[in-house]
Amino acid sequence: MATKVQPFFNGIIEGFFGIPWDWSARLAAVDFLGTTADSFYIYAPKADAFLRRRWREPYPDSVTSHLRELSERCRSRGVAFGVGLTPYEIYLNYDQPAREALNRKVVELNALGVTWLAVLFDDMRGDFEGSAELQARVLADIAGWTTADRLMLCPTYYSSDPLLEKVFGRMPPGYLEDLTRIIDPRVDVFWTGEKVISGSYTAAHLDAVNRQLGRKPFIWDNSGSNDARSRTERLFLNPASSGWTLPRDLASGVAFNLMNEPYLSLLSLRVYLGLLLRANTSKKPLDSAALFRSTCLEVAGANVGGLIVRDAARFNSDGRIGSADGQRNNVLEDYEAHEQEFHARDVCNWLRGKYVFDPACLTI
Repeated sequence: MATKVQPFFNGIIEGFFGIPWDWSARLAAVDFLGTTADSFYIYAPKADAFLRRRWREPYPDSVTSHLRELSERCRSRGVAFGVGLTPYEIYLNYDQPAREALNRKVVELNALGVTWLAVLFDDMRGDFEGSAELQARVLADIAGWTTADRLMLCPTYYSSDPLLEKVFGRMPPGYLEDLTRIIDPRVDVFWTGEKVISGSYTAAHLDAVNRQLGRKPFIWDNSGSNDARSRTERLFLNPASSGWTLPRDLASGVAFNLMNEPYLSLLSLRVYLGLLLRANTSKKPLDSAALFRSTCLEVAGANVGGLIVRDAARFNSDGRIGSADGQRNNVLEDYEAHEQEFHARDVCNWLRGKYVFDPACLTI
């Protein structure tokens, strides 16, 4: 009997710091993902306190209604609907009251129709004895309560980047091996690569991670995000220009954590997906400039798309563009002439300084 080929999942994890996407942008993202195979949307904005520091509290009715609409849109478009839950500082005291509070949160998420549940232990300390065992215990409890058909885990140390130990404490010896040995082998484990923000992924690195985790990693890709201190004033629109690659056969999927600017993020997502498809189906050399240009024109139209093609490299390298010579005002005027268009509006808001660094982002 032939071995069943497992699908490679690709989608969005809204997992960045700073200003989150609004609900209409999230629905637009799901509409696009519905045109692609094996797609998902994981709602996990750092700004949602009810999934993080206030996870013990129920959602306000106003947020619940939006999440139900998002869940229904995912269902109608054939997109898996996920939520990322960070039981913040649960390691301090996982006693019976904490366990009951966690149960209530999972039941609340069940009622929203969550089909993928990501349990996220990032952004909290892990430098204590028994951290792997405690996190595995929490995950096992959640697995017994959730109605989601896919369970995912982000460990505290989700990359081989030494930066994580500088921020969250020294990783206990054998932490990853112990954690992934204890948990169910069907649980996906997020991994960001050799760095917290990895420009690409090599086969040698993913092979090593596979052996370490006892499963193919599920890539959490931060290369297109701009919430870090060094990246807030830049737009990452064209991953093709930096040589982004991912050997798809060595990962179980990829979750793109994108920019604070939603519609520009969806534009770059199309380029990422084009790179994935091309790398795994074509032997011809990639014309990255042509891929980016055609994507911009198709998505944003001739006028705005043409402006983005013109300015993308400078937006990436020079930040919001210096105003001393009037260049910034000139560029802003170009986009203001088309501000009714979503991508142009994103650029205008970015140039005006709407998106600023969130100091809660500690890692970069």
